[in-house]
Amino acid sequence: MLIQLAITGLLVALLPLSVVLTSNDTHKYRKLIWITLFLTFDLIMFGSFTRLTDSGLGCPDWPGCYGQANPVQAHADIHAAETLMPTGPVTVEKAWIEMIHRYLAMAVGVLIIAIMIVAWRKWLKSVRQLREYSPALPTALFLLVCLQGAFGAWTVTLKLQPIIVTIHLLLGLSLLGLLVILANRHSPNMTSTPAAQKIYIPALLGLCLLVFQIILGGWVSTNYAVLACSDFPLCHGELIPPMDFEHGFTLWRELGKTSTGDLLTSEALTAIHWMHRSFAFIVIIYIAWLALKAYQFEELRKTGKWILVGIALQFTSGVSTIYFSWPMIIAILHNGGAALLVLLLVVLIYKSRLATRKIEISTH
Repeated sequence: MLIQLAITGLLVALLPLSVVLTSNDTHKYRKLIWITLFLTFDLIMFGSFTRLTDSGLGCPDWPGCYGQANPVQAHADIHAAETLMPTGPVTVEKAWIEMIHRYLAMAVGVLIIAIMIVAWRKWLKSVRQLREYSPALPTALFLLVCLQGAFGAWTVTLKLQPIIVTIHLLLGLSLLGLLVILANRHSPNMTSTPAAQKIYIPALLGLCLLVFQIILGGWVSTNYAVLACSDFPLCHGELIPPMDFEHGFTLWRELGKTSTGDLLTSEALTAIHWMHRSFAFIVIIYIAWLALKAYQFEELRKTGKWILVGIALQFTSGVSTIYFSWPMIIAILHNGGAALLVLLLVVLIYKSRLATRKIEISTH
């Protein structure tokens, strides 16, 4: 079974690898990084689709499906589980969604291994061991993807425990952020003027605020608290409704239950939703201000513009999930919007850091 899964992962990775190898691009390493970045973004989007369709336990074991490498081989077990519980977590459709997510994750892992191998080879062969081919970041990516795989396994074996699923999401976004840095390191004409260094610290703070908001959003999603407040801007017709923060934000507990095993109350779900919604206003105002500040600098103008677009779309999709009772496509776009904002803020930080490094180099 493990051999079959490994072969499947290699076969899925073969398509993007063949695109790189047959490309006319003279910088194939850079192309490999960008394709891996694109597929990682897709993986995050498909991961949200897996979670939102309640397919996380479509195959209740790991890494295979009922001990098999694919749902076709496990069809008898899946059919038996679906017959027993037609609306339960195991169906043929959910099994395929979960396994496709795992196949795509394995393919991304293969591509990151390829990036690491190429980086080590180029760095060792380089006479001056150029910084752009330093294997430190690719190796960190490899270790991170291994950790991400472990949390993917625990997501299944611990039955979608909210804290595990939320960390799994954060690790995926961390993987995306590191790939953005690596891709920008190899991008041509990546320059920045010393004036842009003024954005560096504010951009770091903006990323920290965004990450905290994503943690809150992940907590909403993993606890299925999206519709805990069905009106906006009020919640249950009140500015501050009755809430249970203690049980809502107990980190180590089963899905839908308190730490003592009781069912999670609506007040606890309301607290989870309300916290995410309230902090969103702080994040939106700050990141919009940051984008306008970045717009003042010519080399940061395009990034600032896209951040403004991203934050507007994120606000719109967030409110729409409430007004339209959580339609699947909008919920997925909301998750993708969070990933896009992480990507854009990392680019902004990288460009401003580039300016800061120029100042450091010129003073030594």
